[in-house]
Amino acid sequence: MTPEIIDGFLAAIPHPAVLVDQTERFIAVNAEACALLGGDVKGRHFATILRQPSVATAVENCLRDRAPRKARHLSNDGAQDTTFTVNLRYVPQVGAVNGGAVLICFEDITEREQAAQMRRDFVANVSHELRTPLTALIGFIETLRGPARDDSAARDRFLEIMEGEASRMNRLVGDLLSLNRVESEERVRPKAQVDLASHLSSTLKTLSPVAKAGGVDLELETPEICPLITGDPDQLQQVFTNLVENAIKYGGDRVRVALSFSDRDPAVRAPAARVQVIDNGPGIDPVHLPRLTERFYRADSHRSREKGGTGLGLAIVKHIINRHRGRLRVESELGRGATFTVILPR
Repeated sequence: MTPEIIDGFLAAIPHPAVLVDQTERFIAVNAEACALLGGDVKGRHFATILRQPSVATAVENCLRDRAPRKARHLSNDGAQDTTFTVNLRYVPQVGAVNGGAVLICFEDITEREQAAQMRRDFVANVSHELRTPLTALIGFIETLRGPARDDSAARDRFLEIMEGEASRMNRLVGDLLSLNRVESEERVRPKAQVDLASHLSSTLKTLSPVAKAGGVDLELETPEICPLITGDPDQLQQVFTNLVENAIKYGGDRVRVALSFSDRDPAVRAPAARVQVIDNGPGIDPVHLPRLTERFYRADSHRSREKGGTGLGLAIVKHIINRHRGRLRVESELGRGATFTVILPR
């Protein structure tokens, strides 16, 4: 088989692929492999390029006994670590003196590995979030059955705490179900017409008792003319409720909600509506901003749990806004409050 034919076969393989013959040198490399391993590969000994022990051992064994092999190759594309499954198959009658060669193909499984890690992290986080209230409930039940059986004052206090822990678990389960529902609908475009000014007014009216109890003043700014936008009314109400409620809990004594419209917003490259939730609280350290919408991520985990947060609210907000083809922007500095901006195409 001529080198031209061999190069043609490797070029037709959509994954990085190389051919190593009995001289243990690369005799053919396709473009994808050059991008992965480097351009100056052909003619070099495989051990100078494939230095990871598991891959080098698999190549040596495949050349020796001609049996199929599989290994893992770890790399980095400049932006993130990448993982490849390396499949090795012996090809007879090619290479030096037609002595045969090993075809090595690299299959990128980075996304699969990341998805598996996300699932593991998600299960671990849910287990951790549920373990704390469950442990508290079990402890109080044992105490009520034992030392505090006849102590009415302790019983009332413990029952109140147990009610709070049970409510926390209920909120967590509710948010998990809500997140699952939002994710399942993320690719389904909403079709209803929504009056944002009316929804924002309703949200602030609903949350006014919470704001009053916390000593927080709520303000709403809307233009005189408010065009309708296409969206899901219930989900958008959920977004505004979450953002305003967070501002009330963590954002100082004044929360301002501002609605505006533009003929072209650079964030969505189209006519858009902007809803800004602005507080005058202690602000958020900029180091936390890129991760705020991750599941269970909290900038201040102790304070968030005290306030009844589940760590899922902003993740739900992100998925709802993604469904509406919108954008979420968070701006904050320590000591200068925070501004959450929802940008929705009209």
